[in-house]
Amino acid sequence: MNDKKYNKDTSQVQHNEIDELRNESNITHRTTSSSLEKILYKQHKVLDHGFVRVIDYMGDDSAIVQAARVSYGKGTKKVSEDTGLIRYLMRHSHSTPFEMCEIKFHIKLPIFIARQWVRHRTANINEYSARYSILDKEFYIPNSSNLGAQSQSNRQGRDSNLTGDEAAEVLGILKNDALQLYGNYEKMMNIKSTGEKINENNLGLSRELARMNLSLNYYTQWYWKIDLHNLLHFLRLRADKHAQLEIREYADVILKMVEEWVPETYKAFIEYQMQGVKLSSTSWQAVKNLINGSLPSHKDMGISKREWDELNDLINN
Repeated sequence: MNDKKYNKDTSQVQHNEIDELRNESNITHRTTSSSLEKILYKQHKVLDHGFVRVIDYMGDDSAIVQAARVSYGKGTKKVSEDTGLIRYLMRHSHSTPFEMCEIKFHIKLPIFIARQWVRHRTANINEYSARYSILDKEFYIPNSSNLGAQSQSNRQGRDSNLTGDEAAEVLGILKNDALQLYGNYEKMMNIKSTGEKINENNLGLSRELARMNLSLNYYTQWYWKIDLHNLLHFLRLRADKHAQLEIREYADVILKMVEEWVPETYKAFIEYQMQGVKLSSTSWQAVKNLINGSLPSHKDMGISKREWDELNDLINN
């Protein structure tokens, strides 16, 4: 194939499996997405060793329209009417029509991101088993430009980046610790990642116990299947500028795949969710006062300073 875009850390065996899958052709009466079909099984690189690829999917924009109307066909004869209905459903927070579409991903990600990701409990997950197999010697090291100091105003966020000797020291610690831990991981099991024994006279610790010594920046893999409604909820939170950088990079890749899969839903999602604004009744009253030429203080409106600052940011950005 001439369009290979594989992650450098994927084995040749995996490359061959992907080629085999992409070379298969199946006849179906189901509705398919021509744009998504073009990227089916392809790996999209994320971070230093991670990736996302679509394994399977069900439905497209027309499936949402069909479900909303409970019709026999794909939708109306006019695309504009289907688009209008999708926008209406998104605008008024209807959920079940979007649940008619599903998608399954194969994702490789650092364990600490996986533990954050799995808080979204509305998906089906099957993860690589470190009880059964040996984890690869792959761990995430941030780019030096992403080494943010602890934010002083946000307990779960970053501030300005570390620089110079401090940044170099942190990167050194992260890499050296990960390498040392993996060496001890192999030593405890008395086996190398190749399957070769280190010492013929030792039994070695079980894999299920040895894995506990590895750090959270090591990579894991899973299959992640989710319906479109819950996927969009995930993306609204994780593709947001306030989300952690590493999970946001995965969300950005998936968001582009959603655009290929359900383009009209994607446009409505960006319009009403990602770039839309949700206000409390008090904040909305403050906006109306502003339009009418009045600008009361947050104390006059009974709004906390934090909510007032957030409102100002929405208006001014």
